[in-house]
Amino acid sequence: MDDTMGSILKWLKSPFSILAIPILILFLPLNLLFKLLSHTRGTLFPENVAGKVVLITGASSGIGEHLAYEYAKRGARLGLAARRVDRLQEVATRAQKLGSPDVIVVCIDVSKVEDCKRFIDEAVNHFGQVDHLVNNAGISRSSMDTNFFGSVHCTHYAIPYLKKSKGKILGIASIFAYQPIPQLSSYNASKAALVSFYETLRVECGSDIGITIAIPGLTHSEIVAPQVIAEFGAESFPIESTEVCAKKVVEGVCRGDLYLTVPLDNKLYFWIKTLYPELLERLLRWRFKYTQGFNKDA
Repeated sequence: MDDTMGSILKWLKSPFSILAIPILILFLPLNLLFKLLSHTRGTLFPENVAGKVVLITGASSGIGEHLAYEYAKRGARLGLAARRVDRLQEVATRAQKLGSPDVIVVCIDVSKVEDCKRFIDEAVNHFGQVDHLVNNAGISRSSMDTNFFGSVHCTHYAIPYLKKSKGKILGIASIFAYQPIPQLSSYNASKAALVSFYETLRVECGSDIGITIAIPGLTHSEIVAPQVIAEFGAESFPIESTEVCAKKVVEGVCRGDLYLTVPLDNKLYFWIKTLYPELLERLLRWRFKYTQGFNKDA
């Protein structure tokens, strides 16, 4: 404790801290004003994606499926990828009915590097360009290869085309990147890694590529089935409609948001983790023990 207090006092006496604190206080209102103006401008003048090419992984169900429908309603051309080609065909048919002028489907497994490359190559050969890449594919267990590296590899092969079109990347992370739910360590880690990956990529790409990190909570999908919710003691967590989630996410991308939390009140977890990490950990630990004891008694 003495060493900690000594370090804090030493930092407070340093020239950096003497300048940094008033600068942060001074620029906070300006930063908030800038964010408000940017949000307002994006809301009033969102990107028109009609005719643009949007590639979506994990498009056969859940959030990915409904992201396809939302982009279709806006007139985007779609490249849809997933492992189940029969489901992809159904999604493609509905997307065309909703307004997409051209849809292709590519059966891939994003955990395989060669499949990621093939998806981008087939889309470029068909459309001639890529404007939006939506890295959505995800699974709940043994998920690092799919959730993280699948997004990394698709992004790697799409970047040259996205730079050319001044396009955008939409990365679907999760609130569990900030809220470490027990027994889902691999899933939590994969989503936290995604956030760090996209933030780093945003610095590297600068203004060449816009990157939106979507942070949804629980949504109705195959990986959030009732038995999964019960297994991890998440019955009391709010579950968002997949359709509503997808609509808000596409609106955020077209608005140019850097981060997008759905539903908005999930931002509370981010602030608790930032300001009171020990409290969040204790609450989750208590909840986990309570749930385990309840399930054992049942």
